[in-house]
Amino acid sequence: MEHVQHDPALFGHVRVVIGMVVSLSVARILTGVALFVQHPGKVKAYPVHLAWAGFLLLFLLHFWWWEFRLQALATIGFGVYLFLISYCCLFFLLAVFLFPTTLDDYAGYEDYFYSRRKWFFGAFALVFAVDLLDTALKGKAYFGSFGYEYPARNAVFIVLCLLAAWTASRRYHTTFVSLGILYQLSWIFRAFDMLE
Repeated sequence: MEHVQHDPALFGHVRVVIGMVVSLSVARILTGVALFVQHPGKVKAYPVHLAWAGFLLLFLLHFWWWEFRLQALATIGFGVYLFLISYCCLFFLLAVFLFPTTLDDYAGYEDYFYSRRKWFFGAFALVFAVDLLDTALKGKAYFGSFGYEYPARNAVFIVLCLLAAWTASRRYHTTFVSLGILYQLSWIFRAFDMLE
């Protein structure tokens, strides 16, 4: 069997393309949040909507941090490359779902958020499912290094996102995003604090 040499430039190339899509997502979120500062009288913030923007921004920064592990792959085929770019595109869609180009058809961000919740949380559930595949790409040992918490975490988030898509309960959405942010911060600092 022929030994395949690992080319570090390949990893860098893939990371640059992923970085471009992630950057668009981060820019969309930051631009959306800046609107509340730029036009405080025109655009009224809704705390749950803003909290989800914060959660998504945290998730994006975390995603970019852990994608460093792609360097463990000796080769990257076009299928893997396409999968990774598609995964990044899901983040961009989430950012667009949070901050549309116009609110003309809605009474404000609260009205918009609840009227589009099926799209937002459906896509977010898909992100958590795709995340399992992304982690599996980095190897069985890497996937297993997180123990049972990682797949259980993703399964719980998928179920909670599907419930969020179904219900318009303000209490549910407030609780979900509040506990979600706290858990996500805990998860990042426990499992991904240092890159080695």
